[in-house]
Amino acid sequence: MLDDLYHLLDPVAFQIGPFAVRWYGIGYIIGILLGLLIVYRTARRWRAPLAPDTLLTLVIAATLGIVIGGRLGYVLFYDLGRYLANPLEIAAFSNGGMSFHGGVLGMVVALVIVARLTRVPLLTIGDLVVVAAPLGIFLVRIANFINGELWGAPTDLPWGVVFDGAGPEPRHPTQLYEALLEGALLFVILQLAARRKPPLPRGSYVGIFMVCYGVFRIAVEFVRLPDAQLGYLLGTGLLTMGMVLSAPLVVAGACFLLYAGIRRLPQQAARSRLAKEE
Repeated sequence: MLDDLYHLLDPVAFQIGPFAVRWYGIGYIIGILLGLLIVYRTARRWRAPLAPDTLLTLVIAATLGIVIGGRLGYVLFYDLGRYLANPLEIAAFSNGGMSFHGGVLGMVVALVIVARLTRVPLLTIGDLVVVAAPLGIFLVRIANFINGELWGAPTDLPWGVVFDGAGPEPRHPTQLYEALLEGALLFVILQLAARRKPPLPRGSYVGIFMVCYGVFRIAVEFVRLPDAQLGYLLGTGLLTMGMVLSAPLVVAGACFLLYAGIRRLPQQAARSRLAKEE
């Protein structure tokens, strides 16, 4: 059934003359817009409302952080040699190549800037963003499936999919595994936590997101094939770049949870300009 579904899907949603709009780009746009709505509603529920100009600053900074960070992360982590030889290709987004972990780093930089400009505590901004982030992850992973990329190892399970360019063997649809785990399940976990009254201490949601995403991603990496230009690391036949980049997320997430549990800082709206920095 999944195999039939995949072969019915076209990566191009629609085309106007020479301009093709792909589901991948639509996934990013819808994810950011819906994420902004969730951030707005969650902030109100936490009694830490964000002003309209703060929301505008956040969406612009987050978009730039995700796109630029994701692209540079792919260049650095997955195919540095190729891009050093052809540096102009770094800006060729239409050729594909984005890294989630690079997007995280870009988002961190963006949130630091937003916190400085708006005077909303950094960890409150971070908590609000990660509560919404899994929805965007879900949409982008669905787009990865439509594109027929990031497939898994061969399988004889009934939901195996024969992907174009991957040979005749049915393979794990690891894009959908990630959509369900890193997207749908993580979204439910964080939404349930976000509805606690009072909300969890500052930094808790960032910790939950990092730990859960890291664990889910490492689990999927056991059946997801590594990028062809990298292969398995250290000749192990098992260790992938995705595992290497995700393990620090688990450790960092545990540190955030420990910090939140010790400090127990409440979620907070923008601070007065006369307030001292914490």
